Order: sequence, then C-alpha cells, then structure tokens
Amino acid sequence: MPQADTAERLQKVLAAAGVGSRRACEDLIFRRRVTVNGKVAKLGDKVDPDTAEILVDGQRVITNKKLVYLALNKPRGVVSSLDDEKGRTELADFVGQFDVRLHHVGRLDADSEGLLLITNDGELTNKLTHPRYEIQKTYVAEVVNGPLPRNVGRQLLAGVELEDGPAKADGFKLLGALGKTAQVEIVLHEGRKHIVRRMMEEVGHPVTRLIRTAVGPVRLGDLRPGGFRHLSQAEVAALFKAAGS
Repeated sequence: MPQADTAERLQKVLAAAGVGSRRACEDLIFRRRVTVNGKVAKLGDKVDPDTAEILVDGQRVITNKKLVYLALNKPRGVVSSLDDEKGRTELADFVGQFDVRLHHVGRLDADSEGLLLITNDGELTNKLTHPRYEIQKTYVAEVVNGPLPRNVGRQLLAGVELEDGPAKADGFKLLGALGKTAQVEIVLHEGRKHIVRRMMEEVGHPVTRLIRTAVGPVRLGDLRPGGFRHLSQAEVAALFKAAGS
C-alpha cells in the first residue's frame, strides 16, 4: 500500500502524466483499462506515483517525475561517457544540466554518431542492454569500394564470420550510391564493439561514416548534432514493450 503522505488519486496521477483529463482518466479506470502493479484498478484507488507500475491498455505510463528519458544526437568525436577521466569531450557536455545521476544505454564509439538514449531508469537500461531482448538498432553507413554488388546484402543477412564469432544483420538496404561511395542502412540486434564497421570490412566495403538512426522504436529524427529531447510517454512505453514488459 502507498504511504498516506505520498498517495494520490489514480485519475489525478494519470492526468498529470498526460494521459487525458481527469474525467477521461476516470472513464479509463471504470472501463478496467488501467492496471496498477499488475492488478486491475478501480475508481477510488490511490497510488504513489514514484513507485507504482501503472499501465493503460497494457502500455506503461511514466508517473515518477524524477525519471529522465533523453534522446541525444551524439556528435562524431564525442566519447560515450558521462565522467571521462581523460578530459575528452563527453556526453555530460551536452546533458550536464540535470541534477540526477544519468547513464547512457549502450554506447557509440567516438568515431560514430547518432542516437544515444540517456536515462536514470536502471530497470529500462538493464532491459534494453540485455541480449535476451534483442533490441534492434538501425544504422546508416557510408561505405567505399563501390559500386556494391547485389550479393553484399545477402551476405550480411546470411551472416559473416568475424574474429569473435559469426555476426548477422537483421535488415539491409542500399540507400544511394555515387561513384565508389555508397550509403546503406543496416539493422542489428547485437552490440559487439565496432560490429557494423567490422561486418562491412569483412564484405570488402569499409565504413567512412556511421550514424545510428534508431534504437528499437525510438528514432533520431531531425535532432541536430549535440541536441537532445525528452522521450514522449508513448516512446518510453514502446521501449518497455520492446523489452518485454
């Protein structure tokens, strides 16, 4: 049971989280579309918004205002660290204004750029980085030694042998080509170090630029390099769903 001094009416908590008006949230509760900590909620229920696990139609609703969920467009040359001991340009240079301890979900090497999720939600981080859930990441790579033969995609989808074991793409698409340079999209669910670069090297087309454009259902969109935005309720819920909860 929530503590008396922290408990609030469920419809008030849902409305504050942006689910809808209080009247609309009452209707959702009445129609048994809301669960709290795994149980169907009822009108009159009170919850602690900082600790309750609330779902509407099976989708997680974030009610803990202390939780931060960010999408950052990591620029090239920035290390994936929030406390770099060598004094290099790091993630904290872009998201250092938050007064909570943040951590990055996975990493991008310094020469790569694009979408990096940053949060203080340890549960979500653990789920998104656990190999069991096979969260897909999408990359756009500029490669050389073109034009690309048609069998390159088939090779990557079938799997290539690397020094630390086989690696296989979940998706591959040629986006464009100019002379000996091509731009490709590659989708993977594993996160071994430099995996995209090593796979493309193995098929004879080294990467000269690598941008991560999506992590699961969250897309980079038009974020400028070094810019960040807060994830929406729908995006956070979609991440939890992709991670099996």
